[in-house]
Amino acid sequence: MLHFISSPLRSRFLLPNPPANLHVLDMSAAASSSSSRTVRVAAVPVPSLGAGEACAAADEAFQRYTSPSLRRGGAGVAVFWFRNDLRILDNEALLRAWASSEAVLPVYCVDPRVFTGSTHYFGFPKTGALRAQFLIECLGDLKQNLRKKGLDLLVRHGKPEEILPSIAKAVSAHTVYAHMETCSEELLVERLVRKGLEQVQITQGGASGQKKPLNPRLQLIWGATMYHTDDLPFPVRDLPDVYTQFRKAVESKSSVRNCSKLPPLLGPPPSSSIDEIGGWGTIPTLESLGLGSEKGMHFTGGESAALARVHEYFWKKDQLKVYKETRNGMLGPDYSTKFSPWLASGSLSPRYICEEVKRYEKQRVANDSTYWVLFELIWRDYFRFLSAKYGNSIFHLGGPRKVMLRWNQDQALFESWRDGRTGYPLIDANMRELSATGFMSNRGRQIVCSFLVRDMGIDWRMGAEWFETCLLDYDPASNYGNWTYGAGVGNDPREDRYFSIPKQAKTYDPEGEYVAYWLEELRLLAKERRNFPGASYIRQIVPLKFDGGNQRKDQSFNRQRRPNNMYRRQIK
Repeated sequence: MLHFISSPLRSRFLLPNPPANLHVLDMSAAASSSSSRTVRVAAVPVPSLGAGEACAAADEAFQRYTSPSLRRGGAGVAVFWFRNDLRILDNEALLRAWASSEAVLPVYCVDPRVFTGSTHYFGFPKTGALRAQFLIECLGDLKQNLRKKGLDLLVRHGKPEEILPSIAKAVSAHTVYAHMETCSEELLVERLVRKGLEQVQITQGGASGQKKPLNPRLQLIWGATMYHTDDLPFPVRDLPDVYTQFRKAVESKSSVRNCSKLPPLLGPPPSSSIDEIGGWGTIPTLESLGLGSEKGMHFTGGESAALARVHEYFWKKDQLKVYKETRNGMLGPDYSTKFSPWLASGSLSPRYICEEVKRYEKQRVANDSTYWVLFELIWRDYFRFLSAKYGNSIFHLGGPRKVMLRWNQDQALFESWRDGRTGYPLIDANMRELSATGFMSNRGRQIVCSFLVRDMGIDWRMGAEWFETCLLDYDPASNYGNWTYGAGVGNDPREDRYFSIPKQAKTYDPEGEYVAYWLEELRLLAKERRNFPGASYIRQIVPLKFDGGNQRKDQSFNRQRRPNNMYRRQIK
């Protein structure tokens, strides 16, 4: 059972207005500044497999996890509510819905609060066009894969708490199955759905053959992490505040459950009532969401692409064996796994990745790199469990420890960071990559976070909310968990690190290849000058607090520098 700490929940998307003392940024300015510095680069698709090869890789994975011996013993109709779990393979809640019924109705709700709402404090778009397009592709692929399994995907535009009770009533569903979430917005929707189902009555046949009224119930299943919450060696309320303690405990005392097997077919859907409730519906487009089209996305959405990427990175390109050596890169498709967008949308199961790592270790090689992929997945688990332990405090200015620090919300400074025009090529290149692709390397995230909060002194929540807008791999637990760490307000007081831009540039982009790729104006400079262009580039908007080992005193950030990893997110 998941153990939650009681605390008042404050929704991040249902409060109509931000606090009066917080400035809502002008997003029209962001749009115009972005268009004026359009980055034109050749997009490298991820995965880079051809359509036939990608399809074959996905089909092979489905085949390996299909068990003809599985039997269902349930009766009636079950609804399966897809949320952040847009996959079929290793979807335990979907399997439970199938096993408990004679017919399953898969449903996805295009919630306007998620797709067209605003972030809580600063009013940024809650879902940017790049992530919206990625999710649209995830839904299209999910619909196609469900059809191969004898089902389909019912798509409705609106709030789940209004849609699901209505659908449950129309198809006389005894249960709505879904995966459990941990953050306040998602928990609130769960409560509202459950409340709505309590107002619905359907009739089911009893043991005597007489029909009896009942309320459909909401059945939530844990399925977002590699380690199951029930298998932790402690309740979530006692989760260690130091990652290393958590990792050592689960590695020594817990085990990762096997992926769920699939039956050959998941159908049929309910035999009637679909037409009565308006048919299967349509997957949205960017235009229908009012988001407009975006260029430059490198990632293909959907479970099929996710499985193809695992095949490509592990087996075809054999990159897993060198992951630890290359993971701090910033340029190209294969310096890291790039699994995180599919993990965040639930198109890829972390347990599937774990099993593929173990298979690779048996068939090819086991080394530090193969272990390090699992190490990063444990970090992802840790942030999810921390969000359950600490609740909404991960969104608050002082973080879980209620640290009181001085921050500013200077709009001009923030916009220079957001738009990639700070005068520091390494910062600007990373921020322009984020705007153009919805992705940024792990190393880049550490650097731009440190610059925003340490050198600019900007309210870390502004950075976190901008990442929420832009990232393909956004999920609240990992994003805000990492930003609290980066700002020095996370649950672990030892995590407080400054990233020196000159040092990072010399170490990770010594010839300026990365900055020249994203900043066209630097390409003609000598390689050693690209990260240090002087007057050949725009003026630096703020001085660095630490430059070449010299500390510039600042009362707001007079902190000890520590050698710990600061920005840990789901595996990239």
